[in-house]
Amino acid sequence: MLKRLRAILATSVLAAPLAIGLAHAGETEELAPFKMVRSLQYVQDSVVLGDHSAIEMQRFMLGEIDKRLRAAEETTFRDPRNVDAALVYVMSGGNPETLDYLTDRDVEGNFDARVTDALRQYLRGKGPLIVENLSKAAPEYKNSRVGPYLFLILGNATSQQDPVAAMKFYDWARLTAPGTIIEEAALRRSVSLAARAGDPGRGFRYALTYARRYLTSPYASQFADVFVDLAVANFDGAVEQKVSEILAFMDEARQREVYLRVARRAAIGGNQTLARLASSRAEELARDGGGQSQLLASFYEGLAAVPSEDVFTAAQTLAAIPDEKLSPRDRALREAARAIAEEVVRLPQDESPAQASMPIPEVDIGATSDGGETGETGSGMSPFAKAGDTVPAPDDEPPVSAETAAASDPALDGFMANGRSKIKEIDALLAEEGL
Repeated sequence: MLKRLRAILATSVLAAPLAIGLAHAGETEELAPFKMVRSLQYVQDSVVLGDHSAIEMQRFMLGEIDKRLRAAEETTFRDPRNVDAALVYVMSGGNPETLDYLTDRDVEGNFDARVTDALRQYLRGKGPLIVENLSKAAPEYKNSRVGPYLFLILGNATSQQDPVAAMKFYDWARLTAPGTIIEEAALRRSVSLAARAGDPGRGFRYALTYARRYLTSPYASQFADVFVDLAVANFDGAVEQKVSEILAFMDEARQREVYLRVARRAAIGGNQTLARLASSRAEELARDGGGQSQLLASFYEGLAAVPSEDVFTAAQTLAAIPDEKLSPRDRALREAARAIAEEVVRLPQDESPAQASMPIPEVDIGATSDGGETGETGSGMSPFAKAGDTVPAPDDEPPVSAETAAASDPALDGFMANGRSKIKEIDALLAEEGL
């Protein structure tokens, strides 16, 4: 195992601490777990700082550390650094069953049962159950190696029930572990929690800090999602300036991607002003060879214009975009927008569906009603028709009264029945009062 690990790590500058340790270690000598975990932390921090080539090294090291911990003697964990290393390993994406294995064999009491029990429940998806016990134990570990990890987990466990408390836990985690994967995760999640807690100002401060430090992280796409949610939900003139300030830390390709996401979310949410603004910004950034991005910007701008006076132009713009240029989700959006546009431009109908289904009576325009005065030329469906008026039906059928004709419309019939019921109730109340 040592030969294989040395061969891999010797070519990696990022894993220098572990490589040096292996170079000085004998063939039969095993590295202490805390040294291996220290190198794992170094690799993980390098990943979020932009070296994505270290991801494979991270996976390999997790596997090797797992083997080392399981093979360790009980006396190994008399050193508190190795106990902390085991906990950090599990909280860094390691095998949760290894924690069970170690605690079950811990006859000397080297592991804190409060912490290990909380971690076991958390890793089994029972985060809310650990909050009370772990929040009491965590302050004792504030200045320890595992402190930032425990506060990050506390933030995760409380985020659904109490976003404000969760942000406090995240703040402590990131402030005690600056420049690490802990800070990256805490900042990214705090942006989302600030939006949920109704504190957009705080959310934009977190987003600005993240943009300054971790835009090269492999998790930056998740940050972009929550940042777009924050911007769309709180958009105004001041927010536009903050968004521009944060995006200034990104290259043009990333800025264009964020503006496209904002345009899409705003178009779906019906915010025409923001959708058009974001689309125009994306188009400006796409002029230097971003053909697909420019097409999507035009597409989202067309979506935003469907409910406006530019509906005809918007419909033509949407129809002109080939299907193969759009993702399945965007094709579904276009079909929905097309249906809305068709309803917007459809000519109004003079008759209701109930009226259109009825035969049109043949009426002599010169006929008189109610004593012979000319001028009542309606079919009897007029709202001004008198209760006793009748109209001749086609094919010499018996005359149909206006009230009977109106009753053929179920909606109108229900409305009239409800009105009559209300009148009766009012009459009954007046009668009880002697009025």
